[in-house]
Amino acid sequence: MTTPLATSAAPGAANLHRLSTTAAAATVLSQILWVLVPQDSRDAATIASVLLFATASVSHAAATRGTRWAMRYALLAVAVGWSAEAIGTTTGWPFGQYHYTQSLGPTIGPVPVVIPLAWLMMAYPVLLAARRITPSRTAQTGYAAALLTAWDLFLDPQMVAEGHWVWDDATPALPGVPGIPAQNFVGWFLVGLFLFGLAARLLRQTSEPQDDRVPAGMLLWVFASSVMANALFWDRWSVALVGGSAMGLLLAPWLRSGIASRDFWTHP
Repeated sequence: MTTPLATSAAPGAANLHRLSTTAAAATVLSQILWVLVPQDSRDAATIASVLLFATASVSHAAATRGTRWAMRYALLAVAVGWSAEAIGTTTGWPFGQYHYTQSLGPTIGPVPVVIPLAWLMMAYPVLLAARRITPSRTAQTGYAAALLTAWDLFLDPQMVAEGHWVWDDATPALPGVPGIPAQNFVGWFLVGLFLFGLAARLLRQTSEPQDDRVPAGMLLWVFASSVMANALFWDRWSVALVGGSAMGLLLAPWLRSGIASRDFWTHP
């Protein structure tokens, strides 16, 4: 038997749910239309997609877990994301030597504003997936860090191909993911451990099931669309294979957990 969904106590929860659903749908639509817009409009389309996805994540968190939880999460994700990127571009650690171009809009220091929002948008559904499959904070941290890193197997090749950042030295590259140094993915995992380790301590675990259709759906969309786009539109079959295998294997226990308990769209 499934457990009834909890009623959120957040003020304006119904409106926040609608905002989250609308922003998520707009994110999916913007990513589908991205391939159709002129080349000189794609940078703006990329920024818009990140803003919409981030809106979907934060508004959903506020609707289901309360405004205070959502703000704490947003501040944590943005602070860690910006700090990691600022340190990375300045020192070359932990990702390797790289720099941003001017294509992603305004910056704070060396980092485009949209970049920490990208950490925020994706870390939220990843965090909820980790909390579904295990009650152990240590296991949640490791799983979430690995899943976020698997997503970057898709993200980095796309963003480099679009000219949003440039690697000063892309060797040695990870097999199947050309043009991206293997160190980058080690760096993503380390930053993920730090981010989700803090999240496990600072963000209270909710005690009742919540309606998490939006973040669950977005996580599935990111996976499926990334595999399809790399295989069918960008002719990056090796990226589709490596990224799809890594992310698919990590998503498998999450999917099994939801299907077995017959409450796939809820999370504690």
